[in-house]
Amino acid sequence: MNPWNVSRGLAVFLVLVAAHFSVRPLLGGPVPIEFLCLAVLFAAVRVRPGAAAVIGFLSGLGIDSLALQGFGTSALAFTIVAFGASWLKAVFFADNLGLTALFVFLGKWAFDVVYVLISGGVPDGQVLVQLLLWSPLAAALTAVVGVALLLLARPVFGTRRAAHRRR
Repeated sequence: MNPWNVSRGLAVFLVLVAAHFSVRPLLGGPVPIEFLCLAVLFAAVRVRPGAAAVIGFLSGLGIDSLALQGFGTSALAFTIVAFGASWLKAVFFADNLGLTALFVFLGKWAFDVVYVLISGGVPDGQVLVQLLLWSPLAAALTAVVGVALLLLARPVFGTRRAAHRRR
């Protein structure tokens, strides 16, 4: 792997992590944009499944260290999502924005499903509302932001279309 590509990917990952802790709290509301989920998904599709699981675990552990309850839930959820994303990267993560949006949507929704079912942080009467209303809305918003960021970051990642335009 090219050190330049690794440094570019790491820079994008760190920018998304910084956005998660600086921009996300300012947006508020019941439908948050999950910049950390985007960071984990975009990193996971560029590494092997084992490395993706480690990235997901460490990212989730960072989130869990700030939570008062449910320690380990985010770590487990991000580990599962990152491993699955890396394993499925050949199927979903093409240079197609529609497939990328679907990939991010499913990844964020899968994270929410695992998190809600394991953490028990949502009251019993609200689990279906959370999983069938708020989580898909948050996943859709995260997918839209992810596609927009991917469009902006195409020159950084050096995707095929960006390389084709340079010729």
